[in-house]
Amino acid sequence: MQPETQRVAQSRAGLWAGRVLSALGVLFLLMDATMKLLKVQPVLDTFPKIGWPVSLVTPLGILLLLCVMVYVIPQTSLLGAVLLTGYLGGALATHLRIGDPLFSPILFPTYIALLWGGLFLREQRLQALLPLRR
Repeated sequence: MQPETQRVAQSRAGLWAGRVLSALGVLFLLMDATMKLLKVQPVLDTFPKIGWPVSLVTPLGILLLLCVMVYVIPQTSLLGAVLLTGYLGGALATHLRIGDPLFSPILFPTYIALLWGGLFLREQRLQALLPLRR
């Protein structure tokens, strides 16, 4: 067994690593939501290419923003991670369906990994639910 001080230090390090991973994912997604809400030209140009009407830019930006808000609230972060996984999974499927270059769809699983990895490191209940083998 490890002394109590080592367990606390590891826990603190894991907590901060989780916060950093979560923050990176949240920042990327907030940038995406902001670009949709501001209707920047690259977003408006992309929607027809992926087969989505431009009229959905704002609703999807609002939906993404709401999912991110649910994720950043500690009491609802697990629900937020599930919602964002669904949102990003749909985005990934949309891009793969039209044959986008591989770089674009790779970003979506990266965001999901940041969100779930960060949540796993900072949420002890999730660690208990999905224990890693030593």
